[in-house]
Amino acid sequence: MQQSKVLETWVGLFVVLGIVSLFFLAMKVSNLADLHVKDDSYRLFARFQNVGSLRERAPVSMAGVRIGRVSSIRFDNKTYDAVVEMRIEPQFNTIPTDTTANILTAGLLGEQYIGLSAGAEEAYFKDGDEIELSQSALVLEEVISRFLFNKAEGGSEKKDSPQSNPSEDDHSEHKTKGASVKDEVVTNADHKKKSGAR
Repeated sequence: MQQSKVLETWVGLFVVLGIVSLFFLAMKVSNLADLHVKDDSYRLFARFQNVGSLRERAPVSMAGVRIGRVSSIRFDNKTYDAVVEMRIEPQFNTIPTDTTANILTAGLLGEQYIGLSAGAEEAYFKDGDEIELSQSALVLEEVISRFLFNKAEGGSEKKDSPQSNPSEDDHSEHKTKGASVKDEVVTNADHKKKSGAR
């Protein structure tokens, strides 16, 4: 009886540890564990025609280093663009004003994040500024559909391409044969003349 209680205690403890581990794993995957952004961070905005599967709390990185996070994504009813708000850490306050914002994918099918490519301007972004240069997300479905459409269009062009007329080919072949027969007749006539002269 006492051994069964000890066994049940160990099983319960193991289950609790498993639940706690799953909780921390879920926090890590959903980026909630390191969501904290300093109070003195500043905001940057960027507009995209398509944000793909970009989500709030997605990393904002420059040269592979995380410098902030996406704080919100909203839709602009006037320009029909997606407006992304980013919170940048205060120590990264020397981002040039001609910097480009790109929506990238971590790996082949990983999460999407915003990658900043620094420009060459000496002026730097301040709180509330908007990044004018941006590149939308690459949607895999659109790439595949374009590829298939181009393939189908190329195949139809090959089918519709004009081919040589068989009757014209036969006519030209007949002319060639006729010319060769005439040449042969002329050659035989010359041969006879030469024989008669002898």
